[in-house]
Amino acid sequence: MRISSAVSLAILAATVMFMGVAPGAAAADSGVKVLTLENFKDVINQKFVLVDFYAPWCGHCQNLEPEYEAAAKMLKEDETIQLAKIDCVAEKEICKSYEVGSYPTLKTFREGVPRDYKGTRKSDGIVSYLKKYAAPLVIILTVETLPAFAESERVVVVAVLPANDPQREEIDKIARYYRDEFIFGVVEEHPDVKAPAVVLYKKFDEGKNILEGEITDAKLVSFVRANYLPTIDEIGATNYAHYMDASIPLAYLFYGTTDQRDKLKEGFEAVVKEWKGKVNFVYLDAQKYGAHAANVGLKEDWPAFAVQDVNTAEKFPLEQNNEPLTVERIKQHISDIVAGIHKAKVKSEAVPESNAENVKIVVAYTYEEIVHDKEKDVLIEYYAPWCGFYKRLAPIFDELGALYKGSNIVVAKLDATANDLPLSVPFSTSGYPTIKFKKAGTKDYIEYNGERTTAAFISFLEKNAVKKVEVKNDTKKEIRDEL
Repeated sequence: MRISSAVSLAILAATVMFMGVAPGAAAADSGVKVLTLENFKDVINQKFVLVDFYAPWCGHCQNLEPEYEAAAKMLKEDETIQLAKIDCVAEKEICKSYEVGSYPTLKTFREGVPRDYKGTRKSDGIVSYLKKYAAPLVIILTVETLPAFAESERVVVVAVLPANDPQREEIDKIARYYRDEFIFGVVEEHPDVKAPAVVLYKKFDEGKNILEGEITDAKLVSFVRANYLPTIDEIGATNYAHYMDASIPLAYLFYGTTDQRDKLKEGFEAVVKEWKGKVNFVYLDAQKYGAHAANVGLKEDWPAFAVQDVNTAEKFPLEQNNEPLTVERIKQHISDIVAGIHKAKVKSEAVPESNAENVKIVVAYTYEEIVHDKEKDVLIEYYAPWCGFYKRLAPIFDELGALYKGSNIVVAKLDATANDLPLSVPFSTSGYPTIKFKKAGTKDYIEYNGERTTAAFISFLEKNAVKKVEVKNDTKKEIRDEL
């Protein structure tokens, strides 16, 4: 979250300077390497590196900094892992080349190859994630080392295969895919099963699952997806990402009190077992995470139930009416979704009766019509009404819209807190405002990362628009966004 005003930023900068520490500078003994254009390539090609792409004014970056430095200190003696950071205000071109669109962005690099970091932002979580990711892709085990390995993490997967078995290639592929989730090992002999086989050890439910027989990519993926998450669990910050990465629908039972949950628990868990491996189920404590209801199309009225397709973000809320939530209704709701009877819910504001303002208003229902119009170049702002940066940009965007009004270049905006994006849109928005440019005749988007002035926007459109429109900008002064 950005500091709300230039005054606050100035006070912060002055305070930091008074303390004798430059904003974003790593403490001398922290182990965090500061990257610049001069050393960036050398560092990311040397070893396994986690890089924090940050901006000095960013509140989230400031919150991350002590956790990041604590993690670096914990790993300081580990020569296989390096934590680093780069100031994206000072090194714009590097950050742009890695498509950094929000701050902080964390990426791991192994021999120069980037990958998005998917762990937590607490020091212990960062350390655990990096140690797991820095380890060999598949760990070679023996009968003697197997027991300790099986107990080393919440979930581990062990393949039982002879040394030169070609099926080990399948294990390598799946291990690479699931590397963020758990670790893989391979052993030639196992006390309980004969090769070829796979054993998934877990510290919940039945303790382990066994896949026997020929190991193929499809069989292994299906086996892992069906078994690596608990049959049912409480969802929260520590495991949310696991469910999002599981690639099968996620069903939420929201509860306001433990009594509400417990009244449904026995029958609900019977439904869970029926759909195991096809749908993941979780309890969600609405006292902590009730605001998530809006993301799946529900009102904050408990108990409630919804299913979300984690691949497409489509949501299927169970209607909240005067009828009480029962296990029977939940069961029928899931069956109707699978049968195609229950359609996904789209969150959208009402279509404006008049849309004649300088900046065209886009809602979910009109997105395809306006933004994906083949004849139009579209510069669109995705905003949150409460965002101070959106409010400061509004007069500039309005001026820009007036200059292009009635032409084949459309200046538009969408309230991202009140409207879903179509499935055809290849991104999601998390920082506001986010500004994208969609070229005429395509559904390809370019993120705008330039200065937020009328002149800068005009220059960008002149360079990128398919439809060439000459405008006369009489505004001589540049109203710069002092972010």
